[in-house]
Amino acid sequence: MSELTKEEMYEDIRRWKKEKNAVILAHYYQIGDIQDIADYVGDSLALAQTAAKTDADIIVFCGVHFMAETAKLLSPNKKVLLPVMEAGCVMANMMDEAKIKKYREDHPDTVILMYVNSTAACKQYADVCVTSSNAMKIIDHYSKQGKPMLYGPDKNLGAYAMTKSNVKLDLWPGFCGIHNGLKPEVVDEMKAKYPNAEFIAHPECNLNVLAKADYIGSTKQLIEYVTKSDKKEFIIGTEGGVIHAMEKKNPDKKFYLLSDRLNCFEMKLTRLYDLWRVLRDEDNVIEIPEDLAKRAVKCVDKMLELS
Repeated sequence: MSELTKEEMYEDIRRWKKEKNAVILAHYYQIGDIQDIADYVGDSLALAQTAAKTDADIIVFCGVHFMAETAKLLSPNKKVLLPVMEAGCVMANMMDEAKIKKYREDHPDTVILMYVNSTAACKQYADVCVTSSNAMKIIDHYSKQGKPMLYGPDKNLGAYAMTKSNVKLDLWPGFCGIHNGLKPEVVDEMKAKYPNAEFIAHPECNLNVLAKADYIGSTKQLIEYVTKSDKKEFIIGTEGGVIHAMEKKNPDKKFYLLSDRLNCFEMKLTRLYDLWRVLRDEDNVIEIPEDLAKRAVKCVDKMLELS
């Protein structure tokens, strides 16, 4: 482990970025030290799209494995680095290639809507990729064709989508390990503790929790909501890292995390030293076999076309 100070690591990172023509991406759920040195902070798809538009030779994705894979799919000719290769996603791992391949074979006429929180190996069997912010628009598009649809791997977001439409979806039995465990009683307790605060939540939560929310949206939408709102206090029903961005944009407002469980262990594996080291060594390279990448990127391209 480096004995350098934070500022010394920041200095090296800035110098190496320039020398190596690198760009640093950080998801909203990363720790503050990572977000503060990143060139771009956002949700996984927006970051991958941003990286594809830059002239950088190296993309350092501070997030989890499927996010770096998505960046590689959209930037096949760029070197994509993941600071901590072990940083995965419980939800993404709840859908494995063999099972979704079998589903595809058994349901050839079903439109497979694949949440971006999935591996490239699984994306290759999907018709279209979706995010928490564009899922409703894409579901509406395919519902007009009258075909059956599968939504996966997040059953909670799929269930929420069904409440917002008249569409019946087949749901994959996956979920986010931190959002899924929230209980509605905790919302009641926090509302009693902070009576002037609005409760806002991510649609990866269970429906009984979402039913108590004043606003439901993707990570980016939640940040935009609190920034535009006249309210001064908010109870946050999503991963705690998002509060860093909320506080930077709204220093006059107060944010209360709904539960201590809303901290993703996988996201928090990446420390400043890991970013510093991977940019120095240029290891932890994300590789996707070319034939797989060509199949997997199709569902992402289709999403971009529709949204």
